[in-house]
Amino acid sequence: MKKSVLLKDLVEKLGLEIVYKSENYENIEIDFNEVNRPGLQLCGFFDNFPYKRIQIIGQPEHEYYNKYLPFDERRNIFDKIFTYEIPALIYSYGISVPYEVYSLAKKHNRTILRVDYGTTKLISKMNAILEYELSEDIRIHGGLLEVFGMGILILGKSSIGKSETALELIGRGHRLVADDAVDIRKIDNKLYGESPENIRHFLEIRGLGILDIQRLYGVGAIKKSTEIDFIIELENWKDDKEYDRLGLDDKYKTILGMELPYIVIPVKPGRNIALIVEVAARNMRQKMYGYNAAEELSKRIMEEIKNKTK
Repeated sequence: MKKSVLLKDLVEKLGLEIVYKSENYENIEIDFNEVNRPGLQLCGFFDNFPYKRIQIIGQPEHEYYNKYLPFDERRNIFDKIFTYEIPALIYSYGISVPYEVYSLAKKHNRTILRVDYGTTKLISKMNAILEYELSEDIRIHGGLLEVFGMGILILGKSSIGKSETALELIGRGHRLVADDAVDIRKIDNKLYGESPENIRHFLEIRGLGILDIQRLYGVGAIKKSTEIDFIIELENWKDDKEYDRLGLDDKYKTILGMELPYIVIPVKPGRNIALIVEVAARNMRQKMYGYNAAEELSKRIMEEIKNKTK
């Protein structure tokens, strides 16, 4: 299902001034994460006009139609622009909205907004909000931590030890992003995770109950969101299962159409899972920079065999 953002919510987040509010203002939805500066339209070119996007007029557009367009032509241009169901027209730099533009917006029932700061800053802030709000998202049961600067999504069945592992990692100086539930968004072909707001910074440990990590360990122990670099899944040790002992075959798990490196760690008494997660983070970073310990060992063994057969 295609997502959308209410114009009124965007206005509130960006601190926009409402110059004229259309009758349907409360229900206007935006489902494009891009905006349009109607320079071509001010020149009379309306082919492929992206009217479903928010329209922004800055200093160049404003000076052009004021200096080079006669009043009647200017009025006709805006009359045509407003015949399209644009979500809103925004003036940047605190530009005073010409009376004819205001009256035509009123005639066609179109919203006009204004902001004091510049066009580039406005577009940047607006694109960031729209890209975030309109991105694909999913909620997954698991934990998310930043370990040595890498975002690790920890999965596993209930009571496998995800929260206990997270707590030990926090004690080692790493940062908690989410426990129990992780909201994941796909932005620019990258996955970012954060905690649902109502449980942010909290960790559940059986036998202790709910812990407020921010109060117990300080603000340095938590992080609002992080990019997810790889996935670790904890599972109970199975004696009849053959676990990867070399690491030559990379595995991946798909989330929102993105493949992420995937590691299965078997859990049994005596294994320090937090330490293994730390080492996995260091090892994954080495792989990202082109070094694979398993491949290096295999290469040495093959060279030794080759030398012995000479």
